[in-house]
Amino acid sequence: MISLQASDFELFGLPTAFALDTSQLDLQWKSLQREAHPDRFASEGAAAQRVAMQWSVRINEAYNRLKDPLKRAAYLCELHGAAVNAENNTSMPTAFLMQQMAWREALDDCKVLKDANAQIASLEALLEEVEVLRAQVLSQVASLIDLDHNYPAAVGQVRALMFIEKFASEVQHGIDART
Repeated sequence: MISLQASDFELFGLPTAFALDTSQLDLQWKSLQREAHPDRFASEGAAAQRVAMQWSVRINEAYNRLKDPLKRAAYLCELHGAAVNAENNTSMPTAFLMQQMAWREALDDCKVLKDANAQIASLEALLEEVEVLRAQVLSQVASLIDLDHNYPAAVGQVRALMFIEKFASEVQHGIDART
């Protein structure tokens, strides 16, 4: 049996790579959950159920980390000695910071529009722009990790992706609040 300390990729029997077959991940998750479900160990006593619960929690944590591209990228960087440290290192390239400022101004401009339909249309256009950049950054992350194996460079893109996803969430919240 695989150790609780095995990497998420080892746990799921997947290659250690950013590109991931999510349908295979889903199948493996279901299979592992069936094997480790605490109810299967009901007749074996409390200790066996506790171990099964630990496995179940570990499987779910790994699944959630691998399923999310941002979390998967950060995890891969950390596995290869390049910690993201987003809470301690918020430095970003000037061009990216300028993009963030422009997006913030656009978001503020959307909020002052009087017409609700115009607000929604402006927010949706902004979200589309953010999603385009998100896709570009994800592509760069995939290339840096899987092709170049340049984890320190990938860390910068992962941090950018964190900002992008947070901002996209704010914009989506604005759309949801108006519809």
